[in-house]
Amino acid sequence: MPPFPIRRYLTPLIHVLVWGLFALSLVLLNPVLGRFSIPPQFWIKQALVFGLWVAAFYLTAYVSVPRLLLRGHVGWFVATILLTTAAVMLLAQLTESWLNLQQLMDQQFRGGGFRAGRGSLRPRRFDMIGLLTTLLVLGISTSIAAVQKWQTDTQRRQELEQQKIHSELSLLKAQINPHFFFNTLNNIYALTVVDAAAARQAIHTLSRMMRYVLYETTADTTLLSKELAFVQDYVTLMKLRLTERVRVELEWPEPVRDVPIAPMLLLPYVENAFKHGVSATLPSRILVAVRQPDSATLELEVRNTRFPASATSLDEGSGIGLANTQRRLELLYPGRYSLRVEEATPEGEFRVFLTLHVV
Repeated sequence: MPPFPIRRYLTPLIHVLVWGLFALSLVLLNPVLGRFSIPPQFWIKQALVFGLWVAAFYLTAYVSVPRLLLRGHVGWFVATILLTTAAVMLLAQLTESWLNLQQLMDQQFRGGGFRAGRGSLRPRRFDMIGLLTTLLVLGISTSIAAVQKWQTDTQRRQELEQQKIHSELSLLKAQINPHFFFNTLNNIYALTVVDAAAARQAIHTLSRMMRYVLYETTADTTLLSKELAFVQDYVTLMKLRLTERVRVELEWPEPVRDVPIAPMLLLPYVENAFKHGVSATLPSRILVAVRQPDSATLELEVRNTRFPASATSLDEGSGIGLANTQRRLELLYPGRYSLRVEEATPEGEFRVFLTLHVV
């Protein structure tokens, strides 16, 4: 048996309870009800006025406020409130005349021995209490409608912001992945010319990496161990093309403490080092170090030799990976990351240091 949808009926129930308490308070707060014989016409008039207040409340909340006040028609809204108040007071007065309530209450007033000027239920020519109550009801209605609209707009903005973030992340992933595979396929194409066995091994490594991209990057996070294995496969694939002039150093935490991390977040920094930090003619060095000072912090340090602009790099590319990764950091880890880039260290290296608070 499905559970009772209590949330569906919670708001109507609250409205019924509030109006019930309001009606009860109107009865209990009258000081002379217990000392006065009330004709039934009085209760008919009070019930009608109460119904008019309820109608005015919902008319203001669901018509006047959304269609006038929230659309900037303040003048028309004020005029509508005044007309609504006048209509309630006029209908109350007409009902009183129709029920001949004035004469009946005068008779009860005289028969009860009350002198003029003392508290009684005798109808007055102008009902100030009724006017103030009507204005109070309309004021509460306006306030509730405005607050609900503000809450709805806030929730809608948050939902749109989340959708925008997810759309941007999907676009960034789509940009990073083809960029990476474009470079990798170029590497394998060059490798088939000089070493077919190494090319087969490279294809096997690439297939393992493609499996990671297809099945792991669809989720928001992956395990750090899987991300590091993916980076290591990339480095292994790139080293197949390197000469002895290039020294590649990897530092991994031992053991790796698995924490959730956004997939394909570390690769662009490593890819950038191989793209710009390797020369075909000059000695070069690449360092990729991943550290875990504690279970909630991840550090990535990437160093590569910095060559003059005229030097020939190992790969050519658009360089969109780093820019997209910076944007992903802003979206996924706002206020929880630190990125420092040193374009020229004293050792003649390009250095990237990323600190990520993953938990």
